[in-house]
Amino acid sequence: MKSRRNIAAVTCGVILAFILSFYPLPYYITKPGMAQDLSPIIKVEGGYEEEGNLMLTTVSMAKATPLAYALARVQDFQEIYPVQDIRQEGENDEEYTYRQLNMMETSKESAILIAYKHAGKKVEIKNHGVYILGIIPNMPAEERLQVGDRVYKVDGKNIETSEEFVEYVTNKKLGDKVKIEFQRDGSNQAAELKVAPFPQFKNKVGLGITLVTDREVKVKPDIKIDTEKIGGPSAGLMFSLEIYNQLTKEDLTRGYEIAGTGTIDDEGRVGPIGGISQKIAAAANSGAEIFFAPNENGAKGSNYREALATAKKIDTDMKIVPVDTFEEAVNYLKSLKEKK
Repeated sequence: MKSRRNIAAVTCGVILAFILSFYPLPYYITKPGMAQDLSPIIKVEGGYEEEGNLMLTTVSMAKATPLAYALARVQDFQEIYPVQDIRQEGENDEEYTYRQLNMMETSKESAILIAYKHAGKKVEIKNHGVYILGIIPNMPAEERLQVGDRVYKVDGKNIETSEEFVEYVTNKKLGDKVKIEFQRDGSNQAAELKVAPFPQFKNKVGLGITLVTDREVKVKPDIKIDTEKIGGPSAGLMFSLEIYNQLTKEDLTRGYEIAGTGTIDDEGRVGPIGGISQKIAAAANSGAEIFFAPNENGAKGSNYREALATAKKIDTDMKIVPVDTFEEAVNYLKSLKEKK
């Protein structure tokens, strides 16, 4: 009898431990990731080497379990987010991952574009239609289109950019039909859909998709960027600096360990990101000496101001540098004295 009670107690303990460690809650938990040297990730053909390192910073994110949730409530630099704050309405995990990886691709394209232009190198851009990043529930696109479809024609008209697609469809009237030609899994397909009002904008009509231009950036010398499964746009600034540094003879690192974060657009503007405090912690833990933070044109609640507060909290000597543009970051690095 006693042995049965012991077995039951052990079984209950195992079940409880499993629930605490693996049962998924409707939350995500983020925490500091790492600062990763970019030179093994980015390879410009015939590129110059550097004495120091330019590093991207990451945030680790995972689904919450009861145990992880409890720990996150009491540990520094761990944040808890409801699922709806991370994923778009109607978006599943696979679609979320696709969107994050696509944002990374767009970020790489902009980084290549701005770095090569500043280095005086040849850049050629070709557009090949638009990719669907997301679908709004209860809108016409939900019936036939999927995340990842590449749309190349609308009503027989070749579509090269997302701007062209949006301009064409938004000029339609309620009830108008639109023929969409798209590619899915290597096969060409077509669908005829009626435009409808958006749930949040009743005076605007559309199909209910978010999209991005499928563009190809061709450059000389050739470049390869291996980001594996890193998603999101926040490494754009550091990508552009690493590419530029490999393209130019002058070593911008001056021998320092330089981390940072921020989106980059085709004009070289640096944009804000999420998780700045966690990235400061990751960079400090990895030995970074300088950290570039989006300045947001001096806004009161900017990434830069939060980064300063976090650096003070963790008592790091890492220098926090505010930047609004790629050019500002380059000029700062050029002003550095060689590290002794």
